[in-house]
Amino acid sequence: MISHEHYNRIARVLPILQRADPQLVREFQQAAFFARIPTGKDVFVEGDRTDAIALLISGVVRVYKIGETGREITLYRFGFGESCILTANAILSQQSFPAIATVEQEAEAVMIPADTFRDWVHRYDLWRGFVFDLLSQRLTSIMTIVDEVAFRRVDTRVALFLLNRSRIQNPIRITHQEIAAELGSSREVISRIIEGFANEGLIRPARGMVEILDFDSLQTRSVM
Repeated sequence: MISHEHYNRIARVLPILQRADPQLVREFQQAAFFARIPTGKDVFVEGDRTDAIALLISGVVRVYKIGETGREITLYRFGFGESCILTANAILSQQSFPAIATVEQEAEAVMIPADTFRDWVHRYDLWRGFVFDLLSQRLTSIMTIVDEVAFRRVDTRVALFLLNRSRIQNPIRITHQEIAAELGSSREVISRIIEGFANEGLIRPARGMVEILDFDSLQTRSVM
């Protein structure tokens, strides 16, 4: 059950609640519960039964797959005011969770039990619209990943990845293995590409770090 204090905070993060009718608000306060999830905790792993869905009010969760060879690929992340479409889909289809969801930054979440979530989708147009909007937004991002993996060269994807990360920090604190996990490649392939970029003077790699030296040339490589 959600206290009045927690509900007011949650409503500021989830605008849908500001438009909800009194009945949905009452049911939300009665059915939902608050959870803190530490960094490194697996919310779900592949094959888990999805008994609740998390709506984040702080923190970041990474959703990814691990292939038969042990390679990882990041599908998406969700954070402030967002939720996990694979969880929503698993609940609605009553199937097991098809990936791994791990907390990257300590998270606070509102948990909605699966039966309640399904019931609200059937009974409330507002909630159903919220879920469908969530699904459509994430589907677009996943299709972008499929397009990149299937049709773009790995060195182009590495260049674009480094440029995007450099907007947050430069030097970028990341290992070759972490880049490989993000892009669904192997550490060996990533290391060769990083070495090639370094030989061209585009970047300066160090242990656990990559510094971009030539943004313009790296930008050119990202669209080749």
